Amino acid sequence: MSNLLAYLEQQQSAHLEELQDFLKIPSISTAPEHKGDVLRCAEWVQNSMKSIGLENIQIFPTDGHPVVYGEHLHAGKDAPTVLFYGHYDVQPVDPLHLWTNKPFEPTVRDGKIYARGAVDDKGQVFMQLKSLEAHLKTSGKLPVNVKVLIEGEEEIGSVNLESFLRKHSSMLAADTVLISDTAMFADEVPSLCYGLRGLCYMEITVTGPNRDLHSGVFGGAVANPANALAKIIAQLTDEYGRITIPGFYDDVLPLTPEEREEYRRLPHDEAAYCKELNIPATDGEFGYGTLEKTSARPTLDVNGIWGGFMGEGAKTVLPGKASAKISMRLVPNQNTDDIAKKFAAYIERIAPPTVRVEVTNLHGGNPAITPTDSKGVRAALRAMERAFGKKPFLTREGGSIPIVLLFQTILNAPVVLMGMGLNTENLHSPDEHFTLKNFYRGIIASAFFYDELAK
Repeated sequence: MSNLLAYLEQQQSAHLEELQDFLKIPSISTAPEHKGDVLRCAEWVQNSMKSIGLENIQIFPTDGHPVVYGEHLHAGKDAPTVLFYGHYDVQPVDPLHLWTNKPFEPTVRDGKIYARGAVDDKGQVFMQLKSLEAHLKTSGKLPVNVKVLIEGEEEIGSVNLESFLRKHSSMLAADTVLISDTAMFADEVPSLCYGLRGLCYMEITVTGPNRDLHSGVFGGAVANPANALAKIIAQLTDEYGRITIPGFYDDVLPLTPEEREEYRRLPHDEAAYCKELNIPATDGEFGYGTLEKTSARPTLDVNGIWGGFMGEGAKTVLPGKASAKISMRLVPNQNTDDIAKKFAAYIERIAPPTVRVEVTNLHGGNPAITPTDSKGVRAALRAMERAFGKKPFLTREGGSIPIVLLFQTILNAPVVLMGMGLNTENLHSPDEHFTLKNFYRGIIASAFFYDELAK
């Protein structure tokens, strides 16, 4: 192991330079104009897998963006098999003017690397690849059998991955699935995630007259779609932060007393949290702490709202149409399709009869919770303790990785969520970054994980 650590220390500059090359590729999966860049990024991942010594590397086309696969299966039939999953696609970069540096021109400052995809998820994918490389370059072998699956559609809901998993389930069979696409609780507070919220992402369009109208001539007689939309949205939650959709909480798995006690043990500073976000106070569901609300309770948020005149100055218009995008984060045992139906039914019920309403289910994914006593989780906890020099916490994550539940159901393999990012690193926002000490330490912890799992 000393040889491995020495190798990683010697390679830090080379690894950073290579990571920057990876981050330069604008692999924005949701933007059709970047389809060629997404393919180019898949080819970059393929070449990286080859350079570190993986075998049987293939780029599999899908109906959308391709999947990259590689493997190294020489640890023996009695050794466990790990499937590492990650994604090489990234979020859009808007608003561009809020970036300090251009999002696809990686910049290092203050011990951090800034670029779109730095922490979500290219930096963490690269971290895992380098941990495998370290084993192979120093000992010529891996302590366990490893399969690697990197997709290009996670940021748009992994729309084609379920069919890929079902079609190639034999090829992907594993004892443990490892994912590095989550965050630690805080800097210098290592933690391992055991639960993820799901997502139900909807769009509401309210239509009134057949064109925008003069608000002086028609206002008062013709229903305003923007006003109607605002009234609809206002009825989706109550004064206690509870979601009012009938049946919304029917299947929610409540937190156990032990889980709530673990939340209270976490070193959360409410005042510092508010200061960092520049907000006067936190909000949300009454009766729960901030950490519970952001990772273990369901939510409903307006992600965007538009309609009518939004330019500079004034235009007295009564818009013909108004729309909003709304996301709901779900918790075990909620189901995204069930919530989408309940959402649509409720919107139709509360919409005023003077407008027409269309509800569209854009995409979603179910929540997931993984057993904390699995061999993989226990190995990851030991690996992180070795790398960080302190015992990690068990936490839940507020975000969504829709594929987690599919791995558990299709491959029947428990998932280990071993991420090294931080929630303060501007995921999905301008100036996304990854703290380099956690990147380098993450490579070490990942290398330790394969050793620990082999024991």
